[in-house]
Amino acid sequence: MTGSRKWSIAVTLAVIFGVGLVFGMWLKRYSSGKPQVIQAPPPRYEALETGEAVVMRVYREISPSVVNIVSTTLSLNFFQQVIPQTGQGTGFVLDSKGNILTNSHVVGNAEVLEVTFMGGKKVQGRLVGKDPISDLAVIKVDPFAGMEVAPLGDSDKLEVGQRVIAIGNPFGLQNTVTAGFVSALNRDITIGQRTLPRLIQTDAAINPGNSGGPLIDSRGGVIGVNAALYSQTGSFSGIGLAVPINRAKKVSSQIIKWGRAIYPWLGIKSSMDLEPNLAKQMGLKPVRGILVFEVVPGSPAAKAGIKGGDRLDYLRAGYMVRPIVLGGDVILSVDGTPTPTLDEFNSVLIQKNVGEILRLGLLRGQQEFSVDVTTIADPGSQT
Repeated sequence: MTGSRKWSIAVTLAVIFGVGLVFGMWLKRYSSGKPQVIQAPPPRYEALETGEAVVMRVYREISPSVVNIVSTTLSLNFFQQVIPQTGQGTGFVLDSKGNILTNSHVVGNAEVLEVTFMGGKKVQGRLVGKDPISDLAVIKVDPFAGMEVAPLGDSDKLEVGQRVIAIGNPFGLQNTVTAGFVSALNRDITIGQRTLPRLIQTDAAINPGNSGGPLIDSRGGVIGVNAALYSQTGSFSGIGLAVPINRAKKVSSQIIKWGRAIYPWLGIKSSMDLEPNLAKQMGLKPVRGILVFEVVPGSPAAKAGIKGGDRLDYLRAGYMVRPIVLGGDVILSVDGTPTPTLDEFNSVLIQKNVGEILRLGLLRGQQEFSVDVTTIADPGSQT
């Protein structure tokens, strides 16, 4: 073996020895010398991702208070035979007295209401009252041992992006859970002839049969009553809508006490939305607001000095001619909140209380001013 060959082998062995020495020192440094402890398996839900654990916990806690509602309406056919027609929805237990909150459109005009609890217990319910304006209704069952009440949250503290969970009975499939997020707040949605104001929008699936069920936050509090699916195809398209629970608390307490919801009333009998261009044609400031046609004599609006129109004219748009009453005040705002349309005005008004003093911003001619109006109970909601 040549000298160079021997030298090469020696260098190689030295390198190997050096690498081994360094590796051994590294192991010694990062090994504390303490015996390794094998951790016990984590609890059932901690083994899952946080999002999964939240949904599972909320479902487990709230499901016993969620009920399936079957409403039956009896009608006569051509041969005068009684034909039952049924519909299904969801509700949840409000209190230990057996009051259950659901949607007005779930109960409809039903003669028979059957309520099924988790586990299959079926009882008969009776209608306490309903409110088509908010699409809420209360039915009552006889309380029983083990009946659980849904905890209510605070919808005023909601923010876009919060996780929410819906529990209901879509297509009659009892206690189905879906999850998503708060997509938007204060949505005004018109469905058919109904305008539902200031709703919670969510991407949690809300399908037929979910109506009336709870929308729940990650703390386990009900923050909304699932009311509608906004879809142009009739199938789930990612836009579910719920009535905020704080409004539902107010309406349901009135229904339980009086059998109906009580809304504030001003006495504006007729009006129309006013656009800037139309206002300019009328010789007014180019504003958006509500042109008052008629005020009910003796009403709060009349007592506050709000004026209706005093002359008839005709509004022409292309080939269409529409009669219009001119000379009335234009409502611009309520308590500083702009009300450019009648829907916006009504949306603000139903949030107020009977007996509350409202400050209305008005336009009369070219002059803007404010008046205070004290609301009274809407005569149309009286029995």
